[in-house]
Amino acid sequence: MARSKPLNFAFRLEALAWNAYVGALSGLGLERASGWGAAIVPPIGALTSAHKTAIRNLRMAFPNESEAWRRDVRHGMWAEMGRLSGEFPHMGKYLEKFRNGEIEYEGRERIEATFGKGAVYIGGHFTNWEVTSLCLAQTDPNCHFTYRPANNPLIDKYIVETRAAFGLALQAAKGQEGGMGLLRSLKRGRGVALMNDQKYNAGLAVPLFGYECMTADGPTRLALKFKVPLIPLSGRRIEGTRFRVRVHEPIELDYDKPDEEQTVRDGVMRVNAFMEARIREAPEQWFWAHRRWPKEAWAKAGVL
Repeated sequence: MARSKPLNFAFRLEALAWNAYVGALSGLGLERASGWGAAIVPPIGALTSAHKTAIRNLRMAFPNESEAWRRDVRHGMWAEMGRLSGEFPHMGKYLEKFRNGEIEYEGRERIEATFGKGAVYIGGHFTNWEVTSLCLAQTDPNCHFTYRPANNPLIDKYIVETRAAFGLALQAAKGQEGGMGLLRSLKRGRGVALMNDQKYNAGLAVPLFGYECMTADGPTRLALKFKVPLIPLSGRRIEGTRFRVRVHEPIELDYDKPDEEQTVRDGVMRVNAFMEARIREAPEQWFWAHRRWPKEAWAKAGVL
């Protein structure tokens, strides 16, 4: 089972720094904390190895764009990460925005139609993805979410408790135990939610922007096994702290041949096609710093 690492002295110091950081952000208010994060994270991100990963990914995915365009997208990506870090301590404000109808929310009827039947929801690391999760959790309080725990158990506890406060009551760390929890939820007719846009070495190699990358096949297999819809969600920052969240049409799957590997592969390919379409709509709002493609793809694209 995926879990945080054992608590040690270094983690306690890290947690103290974390608490000071989120405490300061909490005192700024939502708008100022979001803007502060957007200003401070880009220069910090530029000092990391992930900065180089992002530009290689962008060169591979958008070979016909200029270097200036790609630099702007990369800067926008770091600004989005900064905004997310600034906004996370204020998720209670987003809960208020949701209840007041200030978050544009399209397609919630697709979630409501699955109540008592089950569904597999998938999302990606777009803009402040916590806002998308909030909308799903508030629409379906019984939805079972998976997450990758933070290495530091004290920070992980803060993250889990913050998410629980805006409705993510059922949270399962990734791994065998978490997977069993998803199976139990689907058997009971509950929805389950997973991220499906990151590298997963035990998955299937399917194209994204024309280059194969290892993609999790678990969500597709679960939907086929339980004959439930595979429903993608996406989020978009419109301006400042305004968001639009969309519940899309289910991914097309061949439920008549659920056990055939080609059926699974076709479904995973459609998942990546969906993710690519959303990325193209707002490339600066996706997390390009992730090692999504192998080095072989970089070499093939000539961006190493």
